[in-house]
Amino acid sequence: MKIIPTLTLLISLASAGAVMAQSVAPAAAKPANKQAVKKAPVKPRGKPAPVPAPPPPLADATEEQLAATERAYLGTYDCEFKQSVSITRNIKPGYLDVMWQKDTFTMKPVLSSTGALRLEDVTGRTLMIQIANKSMLMDTHVGRRLVDECLHPEHRAAIEAAKIARAAAAASAAASGLEVEADASSLGIAPSPAKRGS
Repeated sequence: MKIIPTLTLLISLASAGAVMAQSVAPAAAKPANKQAVKKAPVKPRGKPAPVPAPPPPLADATEEQLAATERAYLGTYDCEFKQSVSITRNIKPGYLDVMWQKDTFTMKPVLSSTGALRLEDVTGRTLMIQIANKSMLMDTHVGRRLVDECLHPEHRAAIEAAKIARAAAAASAAASGLEVEADASSLGIAPSPAKRGS
């Protein structure tokens, strides 16, 4: 009789071992299947993105354009939000390259009637304006500034010279009896009100 309980015990153990082997085998097989299965590359839907057109050939610069090129401040400008713009000469005389972030724009310098220097992108996308106290890069398609408050060392020197000139004008005005306005955006001199009774 001892054979039957031993036989029953062996059958029970064999059954339990088979069940455990089945539950362990799929778990071990799953990572192998995941590694073996590779996803097919994703194909783009629709038409492929168009290749941008090459920039137009640059026309020979006029005398005015060459003169305007000499008025541009070359080098690095520190701009708002810790951005920067860099301007270098293009290989074609009379043109400049403006670098901002990862873009380089070929610009044609034009001196405006107000004295501002306009750097016009030959593709028509951007415009850089250089005035006495700052420069700014604009997106002409959207009509907004890409980056503003760009200062070149020449701008900083002009701002400092203007401060000194304002201080000198204030001292001169005070000596002559004129009242000086504190507003830095104005010319800084206003006539004093007329004294009554004199």
